[in-house]
Amino acid sequence: MLFSSFSFVFAFLPLVLLLYYLRNSLTWRNNVLLGASLMFYAWGEPRYLLILLISVTITWLAALAVDRWRRYAALSIALALILDLGILIYFKYTNFILENLSYIFNAKVDFIHVVMPIGISFYTFQAISYLIDVYRRDTPVQRDLHTLLLYITLFPQLVAGPIVKYHDIYRQIDNRRETLAKFTCGARRFIIGLSKKMLIANTMGEIADKIFTMPVDQFDTATAWLGAITYTFQIYFDFSGYSDMAIGLCLMFGFSLPENFNYPYISRSITEFWRRWHISLSTWFKEYLYIPLGGNRVSKNRNLFNLFVVFLTTGIWHGASWCFVIWGLWHGLFIIIEKITGWHKKEGGILLRVTQHITLLFIVIIGWVFFRGETLSYCMDYLANMFGLHEHQAAHLTVLHTMNQLSWGILALAVILSMPLARKLAYCKGKYTSALSNTWCLVLFVITWATMAASTYNPFIYFRF
Repeated sequence: MLFSSFSFVFAFLPLVLLLYYLRNSLTWRNNVLLGASLMFYAWGEPRYLLILLISVTITWLAALAVDRWRRYAALSIALALILDLGILIYFKYTNFILENLSYIFNAKVDFIHVVMPIGISFYTFQAISYLIDVYRRDTPVQRDLHTLLLYITLFPQLVAGPIVKYHDIYRQIDNRRETLAKFTCGARRFIIGLSKKMLIANTMGEIADKIFTMPVDQFDTATAWLGAITYTFQIYFDFSGYSDMAIGLCLMFGFSLPENFNYPYISRSITEFWRRWHISLSTWFKEYLYIPLGGNRVSKNRNLFNLFVVFLTTGIWHGASWCFVIWGLWHGLFIIIEKITGWHKKEGGILLRVTQHITLLFIVIIGWVFFRGETLSYCMDYLANMFGLHEHQAAHLTVLHTMNQLSWGILALAVILSMPLARKLAYCKGKYTSALSNTWCLVLFVITWATMAASTYNPFIYFRF
């Protein structure tokens, strides 16, 4: 079920809110959220609900074992990680592994049809964060299976994040306060995220899809750049819009989630970019992979190796494709270069700042080509086209054929809104909002609702991860 679907906005969400606030009992409200979350997940993937429940049960039992038998805690954690990651690897990477083994050994392999459960990468990482938090004694063990299940399955962030670490939220499950200010702020945040998704991401996505699904020799260099740029905005407004909706929904139920995006395209280095992009994922890798590997408390060469491992894993986490691996290594390469040269720490005048910003955008846009492309060969041909190195049989698609006045207007709006010019409108901190802002959000919701009714194009990019 998509947050941007009529069934969610006008049926599922109102019904859940009605039941949730029917009684002023935290136990009742948690049970309503748990039931709604399981129903939400089963709506799209009923046959994979069992996999989710098995993963949570394994995590729950392992944490109890860690707390009960500290002498064997490492063994309990290892077994649980093998099982949780084994489920993830089987469903997400089986076909990819078999395909590459077939290529390496030049052997015919009978592929099995494995369909990846929605959100498995997200809820697996949340389960791992809980296990490690308990192992480190950062949080107390959760003895109630229902409470742990609610933490992992909470429907606003279940299928596409943000990745909520257990130590950031466990106190809120049994001790939170719902207020009108939170609810109002959450509703506004949800509307803003929904409009970012429907009005900007979908418009940019239709253009990007039109270009990226054509043979490279069918469009010219300018159109290749247009496809990369529109995808750059599509993925940002799609994913940040989803995060806004998730954070807003949680506020409506009294939960406060950490931010997941902080205007990443205003960054001046890849290092800064990853402090602003998908913050929940980057902090997860920092806490549970980078620091355990030694972080920056080791020799310089070992530190660079740690960064390489983190970004290799980041690419692999995003998908079973060499394109994602290259995307992760591409970002890791420039992180390492910045670490060696100190480029990300350099301060100077306007010229240096502009140079840093343009360089960052260039690196990020090139990286998104690998993220969007289906095969490495297509990505390389696409990049060759972007730099005028690919021969064209006939450019059937040009910028003039692709863009209209509305598209140019939405692209301009995307540029503006990717900068913190409308921060006060988009975000609030639990205070009552002004009548003007609420009126504007209501108008925005009506426009978005009309777009939902008229559009058949409505994918969520990060559902595939």
